[in-house]
Order: sequence, then C-alpha cells, then structure tokens
Amino acid sequence: MPLMSVPGAVQLAKSGRFSHLVVRFQQWGCQNRPFYHIVVDKTTHPNRRQIDPVEQVGTYDPSTNSHNEKLVSLNLERLQVYLAGGVQLSRPVAQLMGLAGLTPQHPDTYVTAWRNREAVQNSEIRRDNVVLRGEN
Repeated sequence: MPLMSVPGAVQLAKSGRFSHLVVRFQQWGCQNRPFYHIVVDKTTHPNRRQIDPVEQVGTYDPSTNSHNEKLVSLNLERLQVYLAGGVQLSRPVAQLMGLAGLTPQHPDTYVTAWRNREAVQNSEIRRDNVVLRGEN
C-alpha cells in the first residue's frame, strides 16, 4: 500500500508510528483577522473545523502586534515526539518549524529571503507600497 501524502506536505521519514498524521494549520478567527492553531491531524481528514484534530500543538498569529512581532507558541516536547515518530509537515508549518530551529530550513524560506534582498537592492523589483528607512 503506498503512503498517503498531503499535497505540499514535507515528509521527514518514510515510516514510523505517526506516518499517517500531518501537522498543519487550522484557521480560526475572522476572514480579515486570521489566527491559526497548529494541529496534528490524520492525512485523510479534510481541512475542516467540524472534525476535531488529534492534538493541538501550538498557535500562530500572523498579524503583527504593536512591537511588529508575529506571535507563535509551540509545545516543543510534543512536536519532538511526533517528529521522531515520522509525522508529515505541511509546507507552511515546515517553514515555521525551520525558523524556530526545530527542523532544517525549508527551501522556500531561502527563496523568500533572496527575493526580499533583491527587492531592497533593486527599486524596479520592489513593490510601490514598500517603505524603506532612509528613503523619503
């Protein structure tokens, strides 16, 4: 039987006792003010609120606060248990875990950083709504 895979999921191990699970974002909050729970879910479950996840292992608030920070809380002990068991990670969660230092950096993180550096150096690539310090 082939392994079930979620589109865009990052699989760290081919087998394990948690290989049928995926760590992904579950959206809460409003349409214009999103808030995400980081949950462990079965790969066969659809992305819905009606089906309870296996476990919630963290939260992520993508909106910046007054200190220009995006808030993340992770239950590192539970995440390490699932990662050791071979759980799959969705692409955004894999990027977040890489930035947190729990897994290696996701390649998309490097691509985003490269594009941001290019936009800062080249004004033709930069969007019009970006304001850099020192440019008025």
